[in-house]
Amino acid sequence: MAAPLSGVTPLLQVFDMPSAVRFCRDVLGFEVVSHSPLIRGIQGEYFHWAMLRLNDVTVMLNTAYDEGQRPVAPDAARMAAHADTALFFGCPDVDETYARFRALGVTIQESPTIAGHGMKRFTISDPDGYHLCFQWAATA
Repeated sequence: MAAPLSGVTPLLQVFDMPSAVRFCRDVLGFEVVSHSPLIRGIQGEYFHWAMLRLNDVTVMLNTAYDEGQRPVAPDAARMAAHADTALFFGCPDVDETYARFRALGVTIQESPTIAGHGMKRFTISDPDGYHLCFQWAATA
């Protein structure tokens, strides 16, 4: 018997929470629906964990380092490993979303293409190097 599942929510480790939240909110359109208590620290005011939602899509972000332990710059090996993680979003209007991201100055890895499995898609990377693919079934 299958487990009675109802969705999945990824948790992504981020280097700089304020930058990650700004990207998710201002570029992708998510809203913060919950977060851990605010901390006033050497990085300014921020929180360690956040849940963000856009329509039926939920993601969680968590800081990769505790207060006072974060290095000055992201660890290159850790960032490179993030490229192994991709989130695929259902996106009914791939072309409109592509144009919107271009207008915002988002670096896009490729123009929308139709993959061999019939999905029209394009991919961007977030500030932490995670791949975000926006796709929808190509129409005839």
